Amino acid sequence: MLGTDFSPEANAVRRRVRAELKLSQRMPPPPTQLPKHAVLDLHHKTEEQAWNEIMALATSGARNATIITGASGILKIKFQQWARDSLLSPYILAVSPLNNGSFAVKFKRIKV
Repeated sequence: MLGTDFSPEANAVRRRVRAELKLSQRMPPPPTQLPKHAVLDLHHKTEEQAWNEIMALATSGARNATIITGASGILKIKFQQWARDSLLSPYILAVSPLNNGSFAVKFKRIKV
């Protein structure tokens, strides 16, 4: 018969053995979830702050982002230059304008 081997004492023994071997501590932590989409608003940022935030986003593991630069101002021009010819360009697969001051950016997958 299948149910004849079960006894409450067997469960207590299993728990005690697991506790002594510290099996719960040997389990690896669950993998961290990387953000799939991020929104970065660069309004009221300096060029340096904007650069730092964009690079942090590019290296964070996010796959897609909406970057809001504003319709006028230097950051709209600078972001397009950075995406084309700077240290940021190797992280970017594609950039497309959403409207007059926002861009949809697709980042490359980062291998860890």
